[in-house]
Amino acid sequence: MVKKVKKTEIAEVHKELKGFSVEINSFGEIETSYSIEHLNDFLNKHSDSSEKQEEE
Repeated sequence: MVKKVKKTEIAEVHKELKGFSVEINSFGEIETSYSIEHLNDFLNKHSDSSEKQEEE
């Protein structure tokens, strides 16, 4: 059986999120380089309130 080679690609992200990465470990858990609170603060700051109201 051929072993899969893991490729590391760097995605383009907002300048405030430079260095942000997401990986899935061997247990299927999502691991990020930033905390969830940091990501939520970023999204709250940069998303429109009209988009939030349309979802509800």
